[in-house]
Amino acid sequence: MLTVQLDDLTHHKNSVIGHSPWKTISQEMIQAFADATGDHQWIHLDVERARRESPWKSTVAHGFLTASLIPLLNQQVINVRGKSASINYGLNKLRFPAAVKAGAQIRSKMELLDVTRVDEQRTLATYRTTLEIRGGEKPACVAEHLAMYVRS
Repeated sequence: MLTVQLDDLTHHKNSVIGHSPWKTISQEMIQAFADATGDHQWIHLDVERARRESPWKSTVAHGFLTASLIPLLNQQVINVRGKSASINYGLNKLRFPAAVKAGAQIRSKMELLDVTRVDEQRTLATYRTTLEIRGGEKPACVAEHLAMYVRS
């Protein structure tokens, strides 16, 4: 994990910050996300039907479940000091190049694209976050993730 002072974050611009540990995407996580969002499509929940009929021969995680793990995974890659809060400010771009099968492992690769001082209290960082699938050729998710840091 990279630990950096907020004022020194700009020194890491245009570089790979690091990778998170691998996280397993369980069928239980997929079920909980389906219940929370109301998206109960069979490709996510019906294990037997997915084995028979889906192109992946397995149930797969919702794309937005995968994207929702970006903050959790990224906080294991970088620790920014000199702030009182980190706000998930949103996404500029979001793509899902490959499905995440139940039981697969993903990790975050973070690259710092930009750092902008918004005002005396706030600094906006733009990261390219790539969620890699262990053993996969394509990533599960690629996003420009925005983090607003509030100075302490």
